[in-house]
Amino acid sequence: MAEQKESSVLFSLKELMTLEEDRIKQEEDQKRAAEEAAARARAEAERRVREEEEARMRAEEDRRRAEDLRTREEAARLEAIRHGEVEKARVEAENQARIQQLRHQQEHERELALVTHDKSKKRLVLIASGIGVTAVIGMVVAGVVISNSLKKAHDLESQLTALQAQADENNKKMSDLNEKLGKATSPEERAALEQELENAKKKQAELATQQASVKSGGGGVVRTGGGAATPRALPKCKCAAGDPLCSEIPGQTCTP
Repeated sequence: MAEQKESSVLFSLKELMTLEEDRIKQEEDQKRAAEEAAARARAEAERRVREEEEARMRAEEDRRRAEDLRTREEAARLEAIRHGEVEKARVEAENQARIQQLRHQQEHERELALVTHDKSKKRLVLIASGIGVTAVIGMVVAGVVISNSLKKAHDLESQLTALQAQADENNKKMSDLNEKLGKATSPEERAALEQELENAKKKQAELATQQASVKSGGGGVVRTGGGAATPRALPKCKCAAGDPLCSEIPGQTCTP
């Protein structure tokens, strides 16, 4: 009887130990599962943050590249316009010079025809002298017209070249600011860079306005107190209308 009681106690103790071991194992499994779940959650959160940062950097890089492309396209467009305007001014100057030469040549031929039909020797001498003077005046006027026209074209090209150089320098500054903006880490730094970029864009617009003023005015620009450009006013003419020998303002168009 005592042996059965002792065996029953031993069995109960073993059963309790088994249950305790199962409980401890279950708690360890639960703890390990909780730690693994927490690790997975942290890894997932880190992955999302990393992917969001990479997406933001890609978007910023795409925006910067688009801005650089737009800036280069605008610079190329302005350069093409500048070359076109300079070439137009040169062709107009050459055409005006040829018209002046043709006009004086026709006048010279008309006076020669009058000399051929004039039977008076004295009148012949006087007309010949007049022809010589007219021819000399015509050549002088044509020379002045050509010189001033070419000078005008050269001045126009110089002004456009200077403005284009400023525009190119400002384009480079805008590209640098875009690159710095993509690397900015603090809101204060980004705000300062965005303000500088906005100022550079305003300056680019002002340079484009000045270039347009030079091209439309043809005689240069004058700066106001705020740095804006306005066409230079044309001088008043004092010559009679239609006078081809009027060289008061050679190579320029004046207002009556």
